[in-house]
Amino acid sequence: MAARYQGTTAGHEAIRLSAPPVTLACVAQRGAVDPAQVRAAVLAVQVWLRDASSPAPARAELAAAVRGTARTLAAGAPGGSVEVRVPPYVAVQCIEGPRHTRGTPPNVVETDPRTWLLLATGLLSYEAAVESGALTVSGTRAGELAHWLPLVPL
Repeated sequence: MAARYQGTTAGHEAIRLSAPPVTLACVAQRGAVDPAQVRAAVLAVQVWLRDASSPAPARAELAAAVRGTARTLAAGAPGGSVEVRVPPYVAVQCIEGPRHTRGTPPNVVETDPRTWLLLATGLLSYEAAVESGALTVSGTRAGELAHWLPLVPL
């Protein structure tokens, strides 16, 4: 995974929620997925997901939700045949099949953070995201991602 997709905040700042705080260090660690913290991170941005006119969440809150849900996908659908990209926050490989290691992957799913979280929470269907152009897909196996969604239903 490229360095631009990784990162934690200095001092491991906590996101304040009505639920217990989510520490970015726990969500941001590569491969580590704590379902309770991922759910809390998603709940922290749910108002914005349900209403696009509401203020956007803080970058740290958005990063925690995006990284947590993407890593939940990678843990639940291990493999390397499809690369899911949500710039600038994360890129993960998932779904069983041939692992990709160099160059442009043959099966890529890419979207913006809000669209990814709408998909991950079930507030937007895979088909609707593709039809609207909000989700770009390439390769014969990219459509298999739909089987794994939603990850954290709201």
